[in-house]
Amino acid sequence: MIRNLDPPTENRMSAKERFILASTMSSMMVAVVTLAATWLNLGLRPDFVLQWAKAYVIAWPIAALTGFMVLPMSRRLTTRIVTLIGPLPDAAGSKRSPKQA
Repeated sequence: MIRNLDPPTENRMSAKERFILASTMSSMMVAVVTLAATWLNLGLRPDFVLQWAKAYVIAWPIAALTGFMVLPMSRRLTTRIVTLIGPLPDAAGSKRSPKQA
């Protein structure tokens, strides 16, 4: 039997929200990374845009799926880290708990 290891939270994301977040975030990140990597590897040659588009089309689905799968784990890890480092100061300098952040 598979257990849900996510701690109960009031702001758990639905699968639809996770999919949209992972898709949009990975799309933007992959665009920048593949653009930089293509430029560094090939330079600005006549078929640069075509080569960049090929790299993007291959990398984006992989990144989106990976993002969708690791998002719950990343959120748990982020919560643990924020809890370990303690309350965060707000702009006025007073302390607030991570739940208020």
